[in-house]
This record gives sequence, structure tokens and C-alpha cells, in this order.
Amino acid sequence: MTQLAVSSASVEFGATLLFRDITFTVGAGERWGIVGRNGTGKTTLFRLLTGEMAPTEGQIARQPGIRVSLLEQHRDFGDVTMVWEAAAGQFAELLALERSLVDQAARLEHDSSESALARYGRDLERFEREGGYEIAPRVDAVLHGLGFDPQAARKSPIAHLSGGERGRLGLARQLVSPADVLLLDEPTNHLDLETTRWLEEYLASSPATVLVISHDRAFLAAVVDHVLHFEGDTAMPYAGGYEPFVEQRALRRLTQQRQFDQQQRKIANEQDYITRNIAGQNSKQAKGRRKRLDRLPRLSAPATDDATMSVRFEPGERGGDRVLIAEHATVAVENRVLVQDATATIMRGDTVGLIGPNGAGKSTFIRALLGEHAIASGTLRVGGGITVGYYRQDLAQVPLDQTLFDVINDLRPTWDRRLVQGHLGRFGFSGDEVQRRADTLSGGERARVALAMLMLSGANLLILDEPTNHLDVESIEALEDAIERYEGTVLLVSHDRELLRALTSRVWVLHDHHIIDFDGNFAEWEAVSAEREHAAAIRSAEEESLRRVAEKRKTARRDDSNREARTALRALQRNVEEIEATIQSIEARIDEITRVLEDPHLYMDADGVTRASDLGAELERRKSELERALDAWGTASERLDALSAPAS
Repeated sequence: MTQLAVSSASVEFGATLLFRDITFTVGAGERWGIVGRNGTGKTTLFRLLTGEMAPTEGQIARQPGIRVSLLEQHRDFGDVTMVWEAAAGQFAELLALERSLVDQAARLEHDSSESALARYGRDLERFEREGGYEIAPRVDAVLHGLGFDPQAARKSPIAHLSGGERGRLGLARQLVSPADVLLLDEPTNHLDLETTRWLEEYLASSPATVLVISHDRAFLAAVVDHVLHFEGDTAMPYAGGYEPFVEQRALRRLTQQRQFDQQQRKIANEQDYITRNIAGQNSKQAKGRRKRLDRLPRLSAPATDDATMSVRFEPGERGGDRVLIAEHATVAVENRVLVQDATATIMRGDTVGLIGPNGAGKSTFIRALLGEHAIASGTLRVGGGITVGYYRQDLAQVPLDQTLFDVINDLRPTWDRRLVQGHLGRFGFSGDEVQRRADTLSGGERARVALAMLMLSGANLLILDEPTNHLDVESIEALEDAIERYEGTVLLVSHDRELLRALTSRVWVLHDHHIIDFDGNFAEWEAVSAEREHAAAIRSAEEESLRRVAEKRKTARRDDSNREARTALRALQRNVEEIEATIQSIEARIDEITRVLEDPHLYMDADGVTRASDLGAELERRKSELERALDAWGTASERLDALSAPAS
């Protein structure tokens, strides 16, 4: 069933054409990846799909009654003040009914009048009919999956959140919403590796149709089954996932190039004939050919990656063999220890990936390494002869009060205007754009300026802190190629799995305040830590099941006023309590296994990998035991409810 249809859509702003003649249809349950260079109109397309904007030409058709929800890059939570309430979003009315039911159930112990019982029955029936038992566990599960503590979120003000946390909260609100179509604009920007994997699994199991703008190639490969590629001044739909799209795009460009070359040869031959014969005996034929040539529809050359930034890093000197040294280094912020007793070394030529959850202290560790943050104890330093080029995640290295021309000219004062403009041209800034002030740039444009500055550093150690955050896919691929060709040393902090897989020779894992030095690339780390992901998935499913149990228990009313049923009631209550004790015991063992599996130290040797496999198998058994116990609890609770209910 078609839910969205775009037909020959074009958008113009005054005399500026953003895109033209876009046509595609979206069926129920499909997952579309929207890709292309920054500024080509991807976010504008989303506004067309929601009805916020109308196309200059063409039509946008939506299935009647369809609920389309847009997650924007800038989040607005309205008047709510608490994190949990913001995540619950459109379910505020149903959650208010839940609170009323809890209050009514408490009052029924003292007031069991017909009117009170009737009101409770009506409200409870509505709560069940509208899926009330599912809402709070659903909100809790999504918040937990995106790195929040669901219980703490009920008392945490939105005002205390960082920018990245607000981004994750906006995503949580979107995923919880009862939408038929989710429009997600760069949803992985504020996610770490674990939460990105969780989002992939969540979207895979969601019945909603998904359209996602993303530059994360691994995420796209895992999620989408269709691709809409913005290129030139239009967009082309492709059936299949991201990897088939890359192949199809290359073949399409090759075919277009051959057709274009063939036509150009034909035009050249015709023009040569016309030139030679226009004034001779064959003048009539030459004039006829000229008329036909004038009417010939011209094919356009296929779009290429020529407009992609051209970046190359060249180390100025070789430097020493020991590039970065940490010896029992401890890094703290106020009284909070971020990294404790870290001992590791980066050697010349290494490309080391530094990974860990958001907020673990990766950026602070880097600042400590560069002397911008004092270390609590130990040694943390760069080696002799090492020149550092630092790409900051917040792009603070770009001076906002200067023009782009002045930014580069200050780094190369001996260059003439032509060389400065040529360098900026390599990063997509041409003509009058070089006179723009940096504070007028978008995030992607500032990122390209930062890379243009880094390219001039001549550093033999590049420290890159989330360098792909604001770049489009084509620019990320250009950066990846540049790092791969670079002959210096690289410390790469990133959540971009494709980049980490392609480049790293070693991995530093920041876990539980310690740095684990894994002697293998990121792809190998993913393979040996598969049990960690398995444990996290089981724990998430277990917690969601337990939340459902707790939610039903919260609104259920117990009434043992019938004396004849009290004996049976007490027996059932004991049975329920015994099952609950069993559930707690199984849950405790699951938590214990999960903590062991999540510790990266477990995977450092062959015995650890074998032990992880054994623990993973036990985790599966415990999960099955928990499911059986929860089923038994549900059956016993229903019998208890039935026996407790007043006779009608």
C-alpha cells in the first residue's frame, strides 16, 4: 500500500532552484535512506512530506489519515519540563489517566460505592483498550535504549541536559510517538556505538515506515531497503539497500558517461561535416544537418564527485617512534574520575580508534594529552619530534569572527590571493564565498573549513575527534581516503563504524574508567565482542518484560473482602510471591553475567573468548527461564485478580 507519493516535485526559492523533477513512492513498512551532499534539499523534502511546505511544481500525495512524524535536527519539547514527560510526548493524556487509576485504586479501600466502582471500571477499560499498559514500558525501554535511566528521567529537568542529550531525548520522543511514518533527520548524530546498534534493532522491529537522512554508512547498510540519492539538481530512487545502491549508482554513471561520450562524438562529426561543406557543393545537406543538430536534445554529463572536497594530509617531518605515551595516567573532572591508571603507547604509523560511550571522557582525555586539561596523576604526553594536528569535535578551532580568506591567509601569510582561493576551492568554497564570515557557515561548511586548516598543519600526529559528524557521505569518503593515504600517526575518536573498520590498526576501548588496548582492528574488536551486544540485547528485553509486569501491578486493584475466598486468595498470593522471588533470582544472575560480558578485559585472550561463549549460552538459558517465570506470574496474577474482583 502506497503511503507517500512524490510526483515531479520541484522547489525554488526566488530565482534559486533547489531541486527539480523528483518522483518516487513509499510503500507501507519500507525503509528509505535519503543521501546526498549537504545543501541539496534533503531536509526540505521532509518538510514537503509533512505538508509544512508545498512544492513549487509537482504534487505530494499522502494516504488519508496517515500520521507522519518529523524528527528535526533542532529539538523543541514545548512546555514540558521533565525528561520522561518529554519522551512520552503525545501520550500525556493516557498517562494522566494512569495516575488517576492509581489514585482511584487506593481510594477504593475506603470507598467501594457503586459510583466509585463504576468509574474505576470505565477508566480501567479505556486504559486497557487504548494500550495503556504498553505506554510506560515503551517509554522506559526507548529511554533505556538511548542511554537514559528511565527512573531518574522522571525527576530530571530538561534544562539540565547537554546538547547531545537533548538530541537523544528528541529521538526518544519520536520513536515513542504513535506515527505511521517516521522521518528521521540525522538520528545517529548524538549516539555512541551501543545506542546506534540499539536504534538499528529498534527500527528493524518497528512496524512504522521509515525515511532517514543519514551520513552513517554502516547504519544505512543495516537499516534501509530503498535509497533516494540527491545528486545535481534532482534525486534518483534506487531499490535495494545501501550497498546495492552504491553499485547501481556506479553502473548508472558509467552508462550515462558512455551515452554522453557517444553523443559528443556524433555532434563533433556533424559539426566537422557542416564546417567543411556549408559553402561547397553539399551546402544544402550541410544546412539540413545543422538544423537537425540544433534540434537534437543534448544529454548532460553524468554527475561526478569532482565537487567533493579534495583533502590530503602531509606530515612535515618523520618524528619519533613513540608518538603518544600514557603511564599510569588518571584524568578527572572535579571529583569525578574519567580515566584511571591508563598505561598504553601509540607507535609511529599506528591508526588507533578510541571508542567508548558518550560522556565517558574521550574528549577530556585528548585535551589532557595536549596539555589543555590537568591530569590527576601519572604521565600523559606526546613523544619527541611530534607535531599534533587536532580536529575538535566542537569545531572551536575555526575563528568565527574572520572571513574564510583571512582564516587561511593567517595560516599561510606568504601565499598570494590565488593560492588562498585555490586552497579554499579544494573544500567547496569558490568565488565570493571566500569572503563569508565563519559565523555564517552551517555545521558542514565549518567542518570543511576545519579540515582545510588541518591540511596546512604539516602534523605527523592527527587527533580527530568525531570528524564525520557534520559531513555528507561523499565528504566522509574523501576524508577516509585522505587518512588512508596519510603517512603519519592517527588517533581517531569516532562512532562511525565504517570509518573505524576501514582505517584502524588498533583500538583503545574506554570502559569503566579504564583504557583497554586491543591489539587488533575495529572489525576484529566487533567480532570478539559480539557476546557483549548479545548480552545487552537480552538485558534490554528482560528489563522491558519486567517493566510491563510492574506497570500492570501498579494499576491492578487487590480486594480480598470476600471471606470465603480468603484462604484461596492467600494461597495465590503466596504463589505469586514465590514466583516473584524466582524472577528476582534469575534477574540477579542475568545482571551478573551481563556485567562480566560487558567488561572488555574478558576479550583480551583466547580463554576469555571461550568463557564469553559459555556465558552467552547460559544467558540464553536464563532468558528462557525468565520468560517461563514471567508467564507463570502473569497466569497466577490473572487468577488472583479474578478471585479478588467483586462479584457482578
